Amino acid sequence: MAIIIGLSGSLAYSQSAYLGFDRNNYPGDQNLKALRRTFSYTGFWLNHPPSAKANTWNGKRQKLKAAGFGFLVLFNGRLYAELKSVSRAGWLGKSDARAAVIAARREGFPTGTVIFLDQEQGGRMLPEQKAYVYSWGDGVIAGGFRAGVYCSGIAAPEDGGGNIVTADDIRQNAAARKIVFWAANDACPPSPGCAFPRKPPSPTESGVEFATVWQFAQSPKRKDVAAGCPANYHPDGSCYPPGIDIGQRLHIDVNTATTPDPSHGR
Repeated sequence: MAIIIGLSGSLAYSQSAYLGFDRNNYPGDQNLKALRRTFSYTGFWLNHPPSAKANTWNGKRQKLKAAGFGFLVLFNGRLYAELKSVSRAGWLGKSDARAAVIAARREGFPTGTVIFLDQEQGGRMLPEQKAYVYSWGDGVIAGGFRAGVYCSGIAAPEDGGGNIVTADDIRQNAAARKIVFWAANDACPPSPGCAFPRKPPSPTESGVEFATVWQFAQSPKRKDVAAGCPANYHPDGSCYPPGIDIGQRLHIDVNTATTPDPSHGR
């Protein structure tokens, strides 16, 4: 396998998939060097992460870039209960797209960076959810960026029989929109669990063949989904990165992507 120069100037093995991590809270400047030994890129929130009262990633892009990280740029989207109606959902999508574009520019992300909308709720998207997702994507593209969606890659049962994968549903109804997909599937198989392989799996192994990013481990471990995973999670159910004292409780979600900078945000 060929050897190339990595983002930080260090030697790295040439490969077709790259490990990254994401978490709601910024991991701390003091941990970046250790994290960079394992991961090529990091998630980066543009607004408050789910259930958070603040965004601790604000102003950290240059620090992360200097440490050699690529980016998965994230915007926390709305839950179904907030959408109310198709018209309101469309309006909220436009408004949130403007907020995402403003935040991305403020942080210094270049034109064309992929911004992923965090779509936490899975299954078949209801009309209000689709109106929100597509309106948001249109607004992000109009603002000079590329639209991505983080969503479930797990087949969910439907009333009346059959299954639906959220990523498939969003893509099939996107018309001519070009959306980049980050699929979440922490079920084992196909996930290796809380693992950090030198040769990471391809995102297509998530079960979503068009995904460019696959989140294959979450913290805490979801007992209903990841019950069959190897015993490589910590006994407390979290996934912790190599090289960092467990006492810090720096739990992470683990991803694999087709490039070391999936949002092209460097």
